[in-house]
Amino acid sequence: MKNLLPKSPLFLLLLILCTNGLYAQSKEDLIRNFNQTRIQYNKQGMVILGSWAIGNIVWGGVMAGRTTGEIQGFHQMNAYWNTVNLLIAGVGYYSALKEEPGTDFWGTIQSQQSIEKILLVNAALDVAYMAGGLYMLERGRRTDNPRLSGFGQSVILQGAFLMSFDLIKFMVHNKHGKKLPGLLEGLSMGPGGMGFRMTF
Repeated sequence: MKNLLPKSPLFLLLLILCTNGLYAQSKEDLIRNFNQTRIQYNKQGMVILGSWAIGNIVWGGVMAGRTTGEIQGFHQMNAYWNTVNLLIAGVGYYSALKEEPGTDFWGTIQSQQSIEKILLVNAALDVAYMAGGLYMLERGRRTDNPRLSGFGQSVILQGAFLMSFDLIKFMVHNKHGKKLPGLLEGLSMGPGGMGFRMTF
């Protein structure tokens, strides 16, 4: 059977260049999709945090007017604390909404590492919040200050929620981040910079 493909070196060179361009484009698409997923996870996280905040503000506001003492302090602090959470969720969602999924290799790595580090630092802060809440609870009971005890219980609850939230988000982002090396197979470094390597 006759080979219908031209055997000229020029044809082969054009074929390699076109294939290389398609390969590079597919890698850019994969990195863009990777970043789009990371952004989507951030949006979903902010929706969850915002929903928790709204629920606590509404329930805390209603119950604070119907209770007294330690329970009232608990609901009051839930409402106060989640006003800040709602602000954070709003700013975080807006930032994720405005972020464009890039195709830059180093930018992708930096963004992935950054979100994971932020979540771990936040989880450590959440432990500190719970410790502070425990101190408020004990101090309120020692000084016969029911409102302060209620505040302490609330801070413990909110710290526990945030720690769970941050750790779950970290695990989701970390699992997603493990896909990054697979996307970069075929990437090569050379004197002229970074490029994509083709194998036949």
